[in-house]
Amino acid sequence: MLRKYLPIVLTLYIAFVFIQSLFFKFTNSPETQYIFGTLDAWSGSFGWPGLFAPTGIFSQYVVGTGELIASAILLAALSNGFRILRPLGALMAIGVISGAIFFHLFTPLGVSVLNTDGTHDGGELFALACGVWISAAALLWMSRDTIADLIGRVRGAR
Repeated sequence: MLRKYLPIVLTLYIAFVFIQSLFFKFTNSPETQYIFGTLDAWSGSFGWPGLFAPTGIFSQYVVGTGELIASAILLAALSNGFRILRPLGALMAIGVISGAIFFHLFTPLGVSVLNTDGTHDGGELFALACGVWISAAALLWMSRDTIADLIGRVRGAR
């Protein structure tokens, strides 16, 4: 029973976290401006200005699009006909969220992010990111047979 329902719960958690953040990213909300502005100033201090700017290669639009695609793939994988896509969606989710965790830990952004009202979020965004990482890793683990089959097919095709 756990093997049947756990992937659904993990997928819905990842999709919920990713999709609910899209409103903030795609509308250039003040929270998003603060987060990506902080990251852009940080990268600018290393000589890479504009990396996280709205037109940068790691802008909120690029990150949000990655989250949207990962969510769509994972939600599609809930259907029996597309279950083979689960490892791809989980891998994409891990890639996107690993970046978020890295930037929370190793940049001035920090674990507890400043809200627009001057308070801190108490690490809520960071905790959600860690939950997504763990959920995606668990989905990958549960997909290990599918991954092994795919690798076997690729090797057999050589």
